[in-house]
Amino acid sequence: MSPLRLGVRTRDYAYALRHQARALLGPRTDPAGLLALPDAPATGHGAPVLLLPGIYETWRFLEPLARRLVAAGHPVHVVTTLGINRRPLDDAAARAADYLAEHDLTGVVLVAHSKGGLIGKALMLSPAGWRVAGMVAVATPWEGSGYARLFPPGSAVRHLSSRARRVRALSRERAVNARIVAVAPAWDPHVPGTGELPGALRCVRLAGSGHFRVLDDADLLAAVRSAVAELGHAGP
Repeated sequence: MSPLRLGVRTRDYAYALRHQARALLGPRTDPAGLLALPDAPATGHGAPVLLLPGIYETWRFLEPLARRLVAAGHPVHVVTTLGINRRPLDDAAARAADYLAEHDLTGVVLVAHSKGGLIGKALMLSPAGWRVAGMVAVATPWEGSGYARLFPPGSAVRHLSSRARRVRALSRERAVNARIVAVAPAWDPHVPGTGELPGALRCVRLAGSGHFRVLDDADLLAAVRSAVAELGHAGP
């Protein structure tokens, strides 16, 4: 591995560890009252947004991005029952669907990271998919990750293998791809070849690298804000 890519990988892990610590050790509620948690009703005039974090991530991992969306006028919702998001894809999608039904949300734009994009696609293909206007997915392994098969059978990461039956089935389903904006880093140290989604509304390749650090990339924030506004305006 080149020194440049080794540096990217090192900084990516450092970013992930720092934000995981903040997510796990920080308050379990939103102290500023900006996000739509059970004790904080959503406000805002823009399209509602539902956060779908990646594997072993809580909603707080995406909180910096969420706050920028709130500032842009979008009510941002989180599914606290996902926990640290290690459940199978369809289980997680069902929990998200239950949240949408419970709060009677429609015209929702999903904002997802990594595994969250696969959960979002499963949700869009489910009977609850009519509630979703579209999705912005960041660094999602649409075809699975070749690294995932190195993990023990039955582990949460192994479910994301490029050989996993559910991942392969989702990759064959393209009916909802036209309502997805796929955003990917210039180089992803964890998901080789990520970013390309056949038939997507748009595929955006960022100048920055890193599977996690890209979440704080200025170009990403601009791309997400633009895509959320576009998808929300189009409607379900």
